[in-house]
Amino acid sequence: MALDTAEIGHRLESVGTYAAQEKWQRRAWIAFLSVGSLFVWFLFRADFWLWQYIILGIWYAGLMWFGLRWPAFRRLFLVVLAVAAPGVALYDLGYTAKTSALLYWIFQSTSMFYWMSLAIALSAVGYYRYLYAGHQASGDWGHRFAWVAVVLGYAGLAIRWKQTYVGHPSWGHIPVTNMYDAMVLLCTTTALFYLYYEAQEKKRGLGAFAMPMILIADIFLVWVGVAYHQNQIQPVIPALQSFWIKIHVPCEFIAYANFYLAAMVGLAYLLRERAGRLGTVLAERLPDGKRLERIMSSMIMFGFLFFTVGTILGAVWAAKAWGGFWSWDPKETWALIVWLNYAAFLHLRSRKGSARPTGHTLAWWSVISLVTVTFCFIGVDLFLGGLHSYAKL
Repeated sequence: MALDTAEIGHRLESVGTYAAQEKWQRRAWIAFLSVGSLFVWFLFRADFWLWQYIILGIWYAGLMWFGLRWPAFRRLFLVVLAVAAPGVALYDLGYTAKTSALLYWIFQSTSMFYWMSLAIALSAVGYYRYLYAGHQASGDWGHRFAWVAVVLGYAGLAIRWKQTYVGHPSWGHIPVTNMYDAMVLLCTTTALFYLYYEAQEKKRGLGAFAMPMILIADIFLVWVGVAYHQNQIQPVIPALQSFWIKIHVPCEFIAYANFYLAAMVGLAYLLRERAGRLGTVLAERLPDGKRLERIMSSMIMFGFLFFTVGTILGAVWAAKAWGGFWSWDPKETWALIVWLNYAAFLHLRSRKGSARPTGHTLAWWSVISLVTVTFCFIGVDLFLGGLHSYAKL
């Protein structure tokens, strides 16, 4: 009995220590982000006006909320800064990939994206082996390499932002203006959101669906860079030299990441349903059907929110750039199709009784929706062009 009491006391003490550490870390995050925002304002205050303050405020609020809600994000933010800092510093000191081996092999953005690609491939293999062979160590391996990929992706984008100023100061721009940059952002953001949902569920089986999908996107990324040289930094057209790109594009990619993940969860639902009928081990390593449906719907709801905001911001940007909020450009038309598709999904799922689709139907809906999302994101740029054809190959 004494031993049990001592053990309980030790556990309570551990819980208290963790709570105290978490409280301190949250306060440190608030202080760090606040000081960092003030530092950004101090450096660029001469260029600030109303919209720059709004952008800074939105980024501050978003990062603050995510960091307070998810402790791992706080660590990620600091690690990305630490990894990106040497690359940015080397460019500041006047080095290039031709004069620095560190830049050539590691710290230039293209090299970092190749290392990210390797991490994504290793992560996909690890998660796949965990799901189908039950190796817990492989699942842990997949989890760690997914984090490595996220760090390298975001650090590489930060370095690439610095690189845009190296060719010529007037070229400087946020690196989301061509298909290569967009695919890096998609891979990284999708992996980050997968890790967030994994942390909520505390199960790693869905990684065998998320990371292979990200690997396919990454292969496309490498192909675009090698075949079409979009990894080379070029000046951007005037329409993209706008502060709107810094809030419109992140909203859209948060939405795309969640839509893609929802499709993979839908696929997992269908396979889990089949595994339950056949009694295979797959059923043991995935959440149950109700939980998968809830995860899928949460992803779509979150993505729909950001897609709606991003589309509205895009319309405002279009009015500034081209003189009209809506012109039925192919990209705008397909964005409306995507919006209506997911609006219908959420509407039908909210219905009660027999009018509500089954989880099986919703899962198929989510999987098939991948076609419309992909065409809106990539297909329009590749095949239809229009005013949004910046990423055309």
